[in-house]
Amino acid sequence: MKNSTWQYFIPQHLLSRAAGYLANTDVAPIKNFLIEKFVKHFNVDMSEALIENPRDFNTFNEFFTRELKPGARLIDQAPNTLVSPADGALSEWGIIHEKQLLQAKGRPYSLSALLADQQDLVETFHEGSYATVYLSPRDYHRVHMPLQGKLKKMVHVPGNLFSVNQKTTENISDIFARNERVICIFDTACGPVAMILVGAMIVASIATVWHGQVTPTPCEVQSWQYAEPQNILLEKGAEMGRFYLGSTVVMLFPKNSVDFQANLTVGQGLKLGQSLGNVIV
Repeated sequence: MKNSTWQYFIPQHLLSRAAGYLANTDVAPIKNFLIEKFVKHFNVDMSEALIENPRDFNTFNEFFTRELKPGARLIDQAPNTLVSPADGALSEWGIIHEKQLLQAKGRPYSLSALLADQQDLVETFHEGSYATVYLSPRDYHRVHMPLQGKLKKMVHVPGNLFSVNQKTTENISDIFARNERVICIFDTACGPVAMILVGAMIVASIATVWHGQVTPTPCEVQSWQYAEPQNILLEKGAEMGRFYLGSTVVMLFPKNSVDFQANLTVGQGLKLGQSLGNVIV
């Protein structure tokens, strides 16, 4: 089959759960084989990891969500800067026109579908801004805050598990609005901000620092509200979640709240903490 249409016909969830089982095994010969083959195939730079020896990880998942050495990433601390939430590539960014975002190569998708038809959120981000960061297999797979925020809401939306690599996003429509995802809403200096962690094929689960593993869960939309006394406040650059195998982060901002850098380009490599622009406060 041409392009990525074969993904419609495979058992996406079964395949991903099976991968998750393997990724969690602590049987030394199996996990060492998986990790070492992965490091070699994707040319993973282990010199920046807190644990450099692949055999010292207890499981593949522990390796995949490896912690970096202190100082391996510098968070731009200039006032009001908006920073990249992860290592990866900038897939798309810009203004949300007529409740539509761009997925890849001019392919639009619906803000309402992305937000699981939650109309209060749709109106919040209508005519706002967005930025999408794709985490490739070789990248560091923890997701951090692009600016300081207080958690207000989290929503898990079940869905498909299409791959989110470049070829697939160019050929299969509405991937980010069709795939399983976790929507996190924060109060920030520029208003409500959404951090949307999108699952993908072979992504066994998504976790947040305040909840732990969020997926997989039952096949209905689930929502959690956060208020006092929880008071979950995360600083700019603080870890907020992680993928157990890679995927994509979509960030949403209210209208006239973000000024992206003029020199950003589609596909450019990003490092956690580098400036993407400024928030307007």
